Amino acid sequence: MSRPLTLITGASSGIGATYARLLAADHNLVLVARRADRLSALARDLRAGGAGIEVLPADLATHDGITAVTDRLAAGDVRMLISNAGASGYAPLTEVDPADIDPLLTLNAVAPIRLVRAALPGMLAAGEGTIVTVASLLAFSAGSMEPPPRRTLYVAAKAAALGFTRTLACELAGTPVRVQVVCPGVVATEWNSGAGRAVPWAMSPEDVVSASLAGLRLGETICVPGLEDQAAALDALLAAEIALLTGGNQPTLAARYTSSRA
Repeated sequence: MSRPLTLITGASSGIGATYARLLAADHNLVLVARRADRLSALARDLRAGGAGIEVLPADLATHDGITAVTDRLAAGDVRMLISNAGASGYAPLTEVDPADIDPLLTLNAVAPIRLVRAALPGMLAAGEGTIVTVASLLAFSAGSMEPPPRRTLYVAAKAAALGFTRTLACELAGTPVRVQVVCPGVVATEWNSGAGRAVPWAMSPEDVVSASLAGLRLGETICVPGLEDQAAALDALLAAEIALLTGGNQPTLAARYTSSRA
């Protein structure tokens, strides 16, 4: 049986490398990350197990790096795209170097969309495809934390990835392409200077990836690996969103705005 081809970004460590190891048993892989030495070492290990591996060093915080990967996806042979590359950039907005804003948003929000756009034509033409974007549980956190979190740009980017994937799933309904966004909490990897390894409640990257792959089999568009009653939580979220949309889409002002004129 032929092996489908999967492209994984952020594959040099953590969640990305774990996807690679778990999929290598029956997939060929294109591994993408900045660190070519780590990609090469991982590729050697996976080739020893029989997987066909391509190594594509690219920095997805740059438009040149994105172009290198979209050009590879344009070949049309990738059947699974896992967009995992990201960076925290944790800081209050006033402490973020203005020169860092574009690279952070490019990596965390723009690159996944550009890669999906490049991958979709080949998947649709082939009649099969899977798109997984690794976001974060913090995509849901914008109004819920005290004191205010020090991660304005990160939350904005991950919320964008969440909204993009949910909308894309509706757009692709009735097609053979599956779409998923993964929203883990704290994960025990070297990401964000290894902060997740220092806390007892961090999930292992192996569990995050196992949840994602199981969620694909279950048909989940949103995968929150640690959430027990995910269906009820997402139903409540959807109900609140519908209430905002239907209640707010009115031709007249809400009463609080007219009464405040006095």
